[in-house]
Amino acid sequence: VQLVESGGGLVQAGGPLRLSCASSVRSCSNFSMGWFRHAPGEEREVVAGLRWSGTNTYYADSVKGRFTISTDNAKDTVYPQMTSLKPEDTGVYYCAGARALYRTIATLRSPNKYDYWGQGTQVTVSS
Repeated sequence: VQLVESGGGLVQAGGPLRLSCASSVRSCSNFSMGWFRHAPGEEREVVAGLRWSGTNTYYADSVKGRFTISTDNAKDTVYPQMTSLKPEDTGVYYCAGARALYRTIATLRSPNKYDYWGQGTQVTVSS
């Protein structure tokens, strides 16, 4: 399984950005997906997680109300739509996948529960 992120870049504070994570697997309906970010000098943190169907969606408090995760079955792609970006959203964003339908938020939030990781895409928010 390969996950390929794209869509990162430089954006001004308050602006939007949409990332993409394309899976090499056809039909990801039995997958759970997570998004994590790693800022310089900080530990990796979870941003969002969901089952591919969109159920059991989790958002970190820091992004709740600003980020929305959606999936496109036809393209086997996950899209985090980020709005009202803040400088503290700066970091490398990673897409992660697991061939399992996680039921609990605790599981969706745990990086150890994901078997497949993308290469990461840099997001820089300028003030």
